[in-house]
Amino acid sequence: MSILANIALLTLVLVIGDFFDSAESCTCAPSHPQDAFCNSDIVIRAKVVGKKLMNDGPFGTMRYTVKQMKMYRGFKKMPQVQYIYTESSESLCGVKLEVNKYQYLITGRVYEGKVYTGLCNLIEKWDKLTMAQRKGLNHRYHLGCNCKIKPCYYLPCFITSKSECLWTDLLSNFGYPGYQSKNYACIKQKEGYCSWYRGWTPPDKTVINTTDP
Repeated sequence: MSILANIALLTLVLVIGDFFDSAESCTCAPSHPQDAFCNSDIVIRAKVVGKKLMNDGPFGTMRYTVKQMKMYRGFKKMPQVQYIYTESSESLCGVKLEVNKYQYLITGRVYEGKVYTGLCNLIEKWDKLTMAQRKGLNHRYHLGCNCKIKPCYYLPCFITSKSECLWTDLLSNFGYPGYQSKNYACIKQKEGYCSWYRGWTPPDKTVINTTDP
Protein backbone atom coordinates (compact mmCIF):
# COMPACT_ATOMS: atom_id res chain seq x y z
CA MET A 1 0.00 0.00 0.00
CA SER A 2 1.38 3.43 -0.94
CA ILE A 3 2.16 6.19 1.52
CA LEU A 4 -0.73 8.28 0.16
CA ALA A 5 -3.11 5.37 0.61
CA ASN A 6 -1.91 4.89 4.18
CA ILE A 7 -2.46 8.57 4.92
CA ALA A 8 -5.93 8.45 3.38
CA LEU A 9 -6.83 5.37 5.43
CA LEU A 10 -5.55 6.95 8.65
CA THR A 11 -7.51 10.12 7.95
CA LEU A 12 -10.67 8.09 7.37
CA VAL A 13 -10.19 6.22 10.65
CA LEU A 14 -9.70 9.48 12.55
CA VAL A 15 -12.79 11.04 10.97
CA ILE A 16 -14.92 7.99 11.79
CA GLY A 17 -13.54 7.96 15.34
CA ASP A 18 -14.38 11.62 15.80
CA PHE A 19 -17.87 10.99 14.46
CA PHE A 20 -18.58 8.22 16.95
CA ASP A 21 -17.00 10.19 19.80
CA SER A 22 -19.30 13.12 19.07
CA ALA A 23 -22.29 10.83 18.65
CA GLU A 24 -21.66 9.30 22.06
CA SER A 25 -21.15 12.56 23.93
CA CYS A 26 -23.47 15.21 25.32
CA THR A 27 -22.73 18.75 24.18
CA CYS A 28 -24.41 21.74 25.82
CA ALA A 29 -23.98 25.45 25.20
CA PRO A 30 -23.02 27.27 28.43
CA SER A 31 -25.69 29.53 29.88
CA HIS A 32 -25.89 32.12 32.63
CA PRO A 33 -27.82 30.87 35.71
CA GLN A 34 -30.48 33.51 35.08
CA ASP A 35 -31.13 32.13 31.60
CA ALA A 36 -31.31 28.62 33.04
CA PHE A 37 -33.82 29.86 35.61
CA CYS A 38 -36.00 31.77 33.17
CA ASN A 39 -36.02 28.99 30.55
CA SER A 40 -37.03 26.28 33.03
CA ASP A 41 -40.52 25.17 33.98
CA ILE A 42 -39.34 23.99 37.39
CA VAL A 43 -36.60 25.32 39.68
CA ILE A 44 -36.28 23.69 43.10
CA ARG A 45 -33.91 23.04 45.94
CA ALA A 46 -34.13 19.36 46.82
CA LYS A 47 -32.40 16.35 48.30
CA VAL A 48 -32.36 13.06 46.41
CA VAL A 49 -33.70 10.27 48.64
CA GLY A 50 -33.98 7.42 46.15
CA LYS A 51 -33.49 6.32 42.56
CA LYS A 52 -34.87 3.67 40.21
CA LEU A 53 -34.04 2.69 36.64
CA MET A 54 -37.26 2.69 34.64
CA ASN A 55 -37.55 0.35 31.66
CA ASP A 56 -38.92 2.87 29.19
CA GLY A 57 -37.30 3.84 25.91
CA PRO A 58 -34.36 2.07 24.28
CA PHE A 59 -31.89 2.92 27.07
CA GLY A 60 -34.16 3.35 30.06
CA THR A 61 -34.81 6.41 32.21
CA MET A 62 -33.50 7.11 35.69
CA ARG A 63 -36.16 8.26 38.14
CA TYR A 64 -34.92 10.13 41.19
CA THR A 65 -37.17 10.49 44.21
CA VAL A 66 -36.60 13.90 45.78
CA LYS A 67 -37.50 15.69 48.97
CA GLN A 68 -38.35 19.22 47.88
CA MET A 69 -36.97 21.87 50.23
CA LYS A 70 -38.06 24.96 48.33
CA MET A 71 -39.56 25.89 44.98
CA TYR A 72 -38.35 28.98 43.11
CA ARG A 73 -40.20 28.55 39.82
CA GLY A 74 -43.07 26.35 38.68
CA PHE A 75 -45.73 26.90 41.33
CA LYS A 76 -48.57 26.74 38.80
CA LYS A 77 -47.22 23.79 36.80
CA MET A 78 -46.26 21.49 39.66
CA PRO A 79 -46.18 22.98 43.17
CA GLN A 80 -44.77 19.82 44.74
CA VAL A 81 -42.14 17.75 42.93
CA GLN A 82 -41.68 14.14 44.02
CA TYR A 83 -39.82 12.63 41.05
CA ILE A 84 -37.17 13.90 38.65
CA TYR A 85 -36.54 12.00 35.40
CA THR A 86 -33.35 11.95 33.34
CA GLU A 87 -31.69 9.79 30.71
CA SER A 88 -29.87 6.81 32.19
CA SER A 89 -26.64 7.55 30.30
CA GLU A 90 -24.45 10.66 30.56
CA SER A 91 -23.72 10.31 26.83
CA LEU A 92 -27.43 11.04 26.31
CA CYS A 93 -27.21 14.04 28.66
CA GLY A 94 -28.48 12.12 31.67
CA VAL A 95 -27.39 13.52 35.02
CA LYS A 96 -26.12 11.45 37.94
CA LEU A 97 -27.18 12.61 41.42
CA GLU A 98 -26.04 11.29 44.80
CA VAL A 99 -28.68 9.73 47.05
CA ASN A 100 -29.04 10.99 50.66
CA LYS A 101 -25.89 13.05 50.40
CA TYR A 102 -26.38 16.58 49.06
CA GLN A 103 -29.02 19.21 48.54
CA TYR A 104 -29.17 20.27 44.91
CA LEU A 105 -30.45 23.14 42.86
CA ILE A 106 -32.39 21.38 40.11
CA THR A 107 -33.93 22.96 37.02
CA GLY A 108 -36.03 21.13 34.46
CA ARG A 109 -38.95 21.02 32.07
CA VAL A 110 -42.40 19.52 32.57
CA TYR A 111 -43.60 17.06 29.92
CA GLU A 112 -46.77 15.01 30.25
CA GLY A 113 -46.89 15.65 33.97
CA LYS A 114 -43.28 14.66 34.67
CA VAL A 115 -40.21 16.78 35.44
CA TYR A 116 -37.23 16.05 33.18
CA THR A 117 -33.70 17.32 33.62
CA GLY A 118 -30.25 16.63 32.19
CA LEU A 119 -26.70 17.85 31.80
CA CYS A 120 -27.86 20.80 29.69
CA ASN A 121 -30.03 22.03 32.55
CA LEU A 122 -28.63 23.82 35.57
CA ILE A 123 -27.89 21.23 38.25
CA GLU A 124 -25.62 22.24 41.12
CA LYS A 125 -24.89 21.24 44.69
CA TRP A 126 -26.55 23.85 46.87
CA ASP A 127 -23.43 24.58 48.93
CA LYS A 128 -21.53 25.38 45.72
CA LEU A 129 -23.80 28.33 44.89
CA THR A 130 -22.62 31.84 45.69
CA MET A 131 -24.66 34.17 47.89
CA ALA A 132 -25.50 36.25 44.81
CA GLN A 133 -26.81 33.18 42.99
CA ARG A 134 -29.02 32.29 45.95
CA LYS A 135 -30.34 35.86 46.01
CA GLY A 136 -30.95 35.55 42.28
CA LEU A 137 -33.06 32.44 42.74
CA ASN A 138 -35.13 34.12 45.45
CA HIS A 139 -35.82 37.37 43.65
CA ARG A 140 -33.50 38.84 41.06
CA TYR A 141 -33.51 36.29 38.24
CA HIS A 142 -37.30 36.50 38.01
CA LEU A 143 -37.04 40.28 37.57
CA GLY A 144 -34.77 39.78 34.56
CA CYS A 145 -36.70 37.19 32.59
CA ASN A 146 -37.71 39.84 30.03
CA CYS A 147 -34.06 40.75 29.50
CA LYS A 148 -31.72 38.91 27.15
CA ILE A 149 -28.24 37.80 28.20
CA LYS A 150 -26.07 37.94 25.09
CA PRO A 151 -22.98 35.68 25.20
CA CYS A 152 -19.70 37.08 23.90
CA TYR A 153 -17.53 34.35 22.40
CA TYR A 154 -14.82 36.58 20.92
CA LEU A 155 -13.94 40.26 20.67
CA PRO A 156 -15.26 42.64 19.58
CA CYS A 157 -18.83 42.08 20.75
CA PHE A 158 -21.59 44.56 21.49
CA ILE A 159 -25.15 44.72 22.68
CA THR A 160 -27.61 45.53 19.90
CA SER A 161 -30.71 46.21 21.98
CA LYS A 162 -31.51 48.00 25.23
CA SER A 163 -32.95 44.71 26.49
CA GLU A 164 -29.53 42.98 26.35
CA CYS A 165 -26.72 42.45 28.85
CA LEU A 166 -23.34 41.43 27.45
CA TRP A 167 -22.10 38.20 29.01
CA THR A 168 -18.30 38.02 28.84
CA ASP A 169 -17.55 35.03 31.10
CA LEU A 170 -16.69 32.93 28.05
CA LEU A 171 -13.72 35.20 27.32
CA SER A 172 -12.21 34.60 30.76
CA ASN A 173 -9.09 32.51 31.25
CA PHE A 174 -10.44 31.30 34.59
CA GLY A 175 -13.02 28.96 33.09
CA TYR A 176 -16.77 28.62 33.34
CA PRO A 177 -18.74 29.58 35.35
CA GLY A 178 -17.14 32.99 35.59
CA TYR A 179 -17.58 36.14 37.63
CA GLN A 180 -20.77 37.34 35.96
CA SER A 181 -22.42 33.95 36.36
CA LYS A 182 -21.52 33.85 40.03
CA ASN A 183 -22.28 37.45 41.01
CA TYR A 184 -24.58 39.26 38.56
CA ALA A 185 -28.18 39.33 37.41
CA CYS A 186 -29.40 41.12 34.27
CA ILE A 187 -32.34 43.27 35.37
CA LYS A 188 -34.59 45.77 33.63
CA GLN A 189 -34.13 49.27 35.03
CA LYS A 190 -36.86 51.88 35.43
CA GLU A 191 -35.70 53.69 32.27
CA GLY A 192 -36.56 50.57 30.28
CA TYR A 193 -33.09 49.20 29.56
CA CYS A 194 -31.49 46.09 31.00
CA SER A 195 -28.15 46.11 32.80
CA TRP A 196 -26.12 43.97 35.15
CA TYR A 197 -26.99 44.22 38.81
CA ARG A 198 -24.88 43.18 41.76
CA GLY A 199 -25.23 43.73 45.47
CA TRP A 200 -26.67 42.16 48.58
CA THR A 201 -30.03 43.93 48.75
CA PRO A 202 -32.96 43.55 46.32
CA PRO A 203 -33.00 46.21 43.57
CA ASP A 204 -35.56 48.97 44.04
CA LYS A 205 -37.01 51.86 42.06
CA THR A 206 -34.09 54.14 42.90
CA VAL A 207 -31.64 51.92 41.01
CA ILE A 208 -30.70 53.90 37.91
CA ASN A 209 -27.45 52.45 36.70
CA THR A 210 -25.20 49.56 37.56
CA THR A 211 -21.64 48.77 36.72
CA ASP A 212 -21.00 46.39 33.86
CA PRO A 213 -18.29 43.92 34.84
